[in-house]
Amino acid sequence: MAVQLGFDLPVRTARGRDDFLVAPSNAMAVAMIENWRNWSGAKMVLTGPAGAGKTHLTYVWAESAGAQIIAACDLNSNDVPALARGPVAVEDVPAIAHNADAQTALFHLHNMVLAEGHPLLLTGTGAVAQWGLALPDLISRLQGALEASIDAPDDALLSAVLVKLFADRQLMPPPDLVPYLLNRMDRSFAAANAVVAALDRTSLALKRPITRALAGQVLDKGIARTQ
Repeated sequence: MAVQLGFDLPVRTARGRDDFLVAPSNAMAVAMIENWRNWSGAKMVLTGPAGAGKTHLTYVWAESAGAQIIAACDLNSNDVPALARGPVAVEDVPAIAHNADAQTALFHLHNMVLAEGHPLLLTGTGAVAQWGLALPDLISRLQGALEASIDAPDDALLSAVLVKLFADRQLMPPPDLVPYLLNRMDRSFAAANAVVAALDRTSLALKRPITRALAGQVLDKGIARTQ
């Protein structure tokens, strides 16, 4: 049985291209990210459920394209000219659905980045039409962008994601834990993140190793549990 000591170690999220787990649910998105030089209109929208790997792929693209990454909610019109000097990735665009100033800044950033001949990547959950944006000119420009979607994971990918999440936290769970979790947790990337984080916290708090018994206690609290 693997045993973890009660040290609060930092989470070291691996975000290189070789660390991204490719599966049928995300293969098309990966291919389109890698083919960024040929994006129609020099822009792309990357969508997918929470925790699906959008941020990871954004970092992969940013490294390849030499791009800056900014959260949509941090956009400010004063910063647009400096951002537009090179490739840009804007994360979580739906977060500015009720922020008129940020939407205006994104509209100007979109126009200036493309006018300067640089590529633009935007991410969000769900289709652009579901992002709740209110600025018509911005909506029309984003709806005209090439779109790549990451789908819900299958068993093989979700297993690999769980293993990676444990590794990011420098944890070594017993071999029977991942199959056990798959049978009892909600089948989503967000649930995988939640259950691994909860196991890490609980293990540290109780000074107990991560085992099936501990996982059962965590899941019985309703964390990422399949109904």
